[in-house]
Amino acid sequence: MRVVTTAQPLDVTPSPLALLLLGREADPKSERGVECPGDLPAPSDPDLVARARAAKATLGDKVFVLGHHYQRDEVIEFADVTGDSFKLARDAAARPDAEYIVFCGVHFMAESADILTGDDQRVILPDLAAGCSMADMATAEQVAECWDVLTEAGVAERTVPVSYMNSSADIKAFTGKHGGTICTSSNAKRALEWAFAQREPSSTKVLFLPDQHLGRNTAVRDLGMSLDDCVVYNPHKPNGGLTTEELRAAKMILWRGHCSVHGRFSLQSVNDVRARIPGVNVLVHPECKHEVVAAADQVGSTEYIIKALEAAPAGSKWAIGTELNLVRRLANRFAPEGKEIVFLDRTVCFCSTMNRIDLPHLVWTLESLVAGKTVNRIEVDEETAHFAKLALERMLALP
Repeated sequence: MRVVTTAQPLDVTPSPLALLLLGREADPKSERGVECPGDLPAPSDPDLVARARAAKATLGDKVFVLGHHYQRDEVIEFADVTGDSFKLARDAAARPDAEYIVFCGVHFMAESADILTGDDQRVILPDLAAGCSMADMATAEQVAECWDVLTEAGVAERTVPVSYMNSSADIKAFTGKHGGTICTSSNAKRALEWAFAQREPSSTKVLFLPDQHLGRNTAVRDLGMSLDDCVVYNPHKPNGGLTTEELRAAKMILWRGHCSVHGRFSLQSVNDVRARIPGVNVLVHPECKHEVVAAADQVGSTEYIIKALEAAPAGSKWAIGTELNLVRRLANRFAPEGKEIVFLDRTVCFCSTMNRIDLPHLVWTLESLVAGKTVNRIEVDEETAHFAKLALERMLALP
């Protein structure tokens, strides 16, 4: 016998943050977005793959689908190209004849694609709630306040902002306005070398946004700085939680931000996998904590990780510290070569916001385009795009 109960309404009002996390309502200054203004196909629909193929075939060369490495396999199957965030933005810019750029990634990636593509092209994000928690850790207002703190400390004129690609268009625009550059995890060393060459080398400082770990790892591991050369600016504390003396003494002013996936890996994760799999090679992303990077055998971007595994000898063993979708895909790809590839941590950890884009969202997006409706278009306003593009172009010009 089935007992049916009627739920009593709770006398609570959802907070704005709760609504955003649920994919409802909007905050234009946040990486999180809104729910889809339409009916999604059911995930259980057995015809989803066929529908996606049919819609993509109908659109032909009018649509160009980009798939980030961290996407689900069911989405990657329909990507025309795959890659990291900046590679995909460049790929989009290299396809000026494509009327629609469907970016299967997260919000800041689609923004970068819109900045770098033509005015007649439309960039679409299948789910506007696919954001980035790291990018949300630095708002334009917080960064402007930080610059005021640096100005009061008398160091702003000697400070060059360097912003990670994983940042909002507003932060990229701030960086462009203040003579800085964007970087990726693969060219962060070159970006920092460029930044320190822009002022008197002995007194130059870098404000690194928004990932403290990539900034610290690059400065210490690649440029030979000490941990004492780095301070962490906390936007939730007065003056960033730092004294004027600390700001004046520092070479690297690191924003207190991190990746929710890579930040989960710990030194214990490394020790455990070495005990569990003798002879394992530990390969991690530079967004991991400094102690994890220091204990790893190799460190590199997602593109570096892929190339390292391609070059690895048959029968080698690897523990990878990056997003689980990519690790599983690589494990399946290289299994026929006898390469054992495992996730660094025992706890399953997908990028939850990246995973919001699934096959139903992709089908809904493509079928809407076939019907003549452009949904979830990402547009960066002209002034923001102008200054953000300056910062991006400085990165493109790096040697």
